[in-house]
Amino acid sequence: MKTIAAYDFNGKKALIRVDFNVPLDEEYKITDTTRIDAAVPTIEKILGDGGAAILMSHLGRPKTGPEEKYSLKHLLGYLSEKLEREVAFAEDCVGEETEKKAAGLKPGDVLLLENLRFHDGEKKGDRDFAAGLSRLGDVYVNDAFGTAHRAHASTAVVAEFFPGDKVFGYLMAGEIEKIGRVLEKPERPFTAVLGGAKVSGKIEVIRNLLGKVDNLLIGGGMMFTFIRAMGGRTGKSLVEEDLIDVAGETMRMAEERGVQLMVPTDAVIADDFKNDAQRKTVEADDIPGGWMGLDIGPQTVRRYEKVLEDSGTILWNGPMGVFEFGNFEEGTVSIARTIAKATGGGAFSLIGGGDSVAAVNKYGLGDRISHISTGGGAMLEYIEGKQLPGVKAIED
Repeated sequence: MKTIAAYDFNGKKALIRVDFNVPLDEEYKITDTTRIDAAVPTIEKILGDGGAAILMSHLGRPKTGPEEKYSLKHLLGYLSEKLEREVAFAEDCVGEETEKKAAGLKPGDVLLLENLRFHDGEKKGDRDFAAGLSRLGDVYVNDAFGTAHRAHASTAVVAEFFPGDKVFGYLMAGEIEKIGRVLEKPERPFTAVLGGAKVSGKIEVIRNLLGKVDNLLIGGGMMFTFIRAMGGRTGKSLVEEDLIDVAGETMRMAEERGVQLMVPTDAVIADDFKNDAQRKTVEADDIPGGWMGLDIGPQTVRRYEKVLEDSGTILWNGPMGVFEFGNFEEGTVSIARTIAKATGGGAFSLIGGGDSVAAVNKYGLGDRISHISTGGGAMLEYIEGKQLPGVKAIED
């Protein structure tokens, strides 16, 4: 793997694609610095070698050019504090003025570019826009796993302009290594826990995992499509009618391959989609009309806990229920705690996806997980077996 570890940045200007797509409050203060913090080791390696760092990222989803709330200038204060030096700012990410600022950088200097997505060329993968970016640096470093599945100008196309000088940053290299470890060399038994609202976003992930895992535990809203495929009654629960047959076929595939695919046997249901709705626990395949399942039940939790405690490798993507509602978070809390406990006992655990990561952080368990992926969408596509444009661009 081409990583920055073996590259000497002395006297070089490194153009680094970072993922600074962080949440900001109404006063433009950063509410979660995780993504910035994760990029620091890569930046420090470059500066320590005697190089200069030019940081480029997107922030949010601006519709028509520059928008104040999506400006990366709001990150300058925290970034300067974190790197213990004043970070310069370019009010555009391409153009003559930006090129002058980049050209004037000295070893140890850091320049943050304005939001890449203020230009249409970024998402379109425009070659001219990528060429403009490439003129800023001597070497290209991709350290943004969260956008590695996008064939954008800054994640894939720009690498073409650095044929002999393109490398993965520490974060990217770590993500690829950890996910590869889970998929290619897992300690057995290997258990995947998949939740979230819909089957539609996970069906290719599930099918690719059937050739790799020993156990597949289903939770979240997607469980009701499987329950309907088994002939169950699901009330007002979320069901993807057009995927019922697909869910049934997937269960048959699991059986043929000797994979234990487990579907919840009980559920916590509510008469409305709100925290203070009436609730009760019932058999998951016998939910009365007018009621909807919002969490896995205690019986299912105990079954899943036993499997997880005996696992050598655990992959988790997607909560078990509507964990944002305190009355329907118990399934997700229990699974998170059990994965942390199994990790403490020697299992290797990998968690990815915004909601799963949010749940682990909410319960203060982040430091008890082997690896938390910074890119949910990228991780899922990697697990599906797809080649990520941001990874391919460096490896080619």
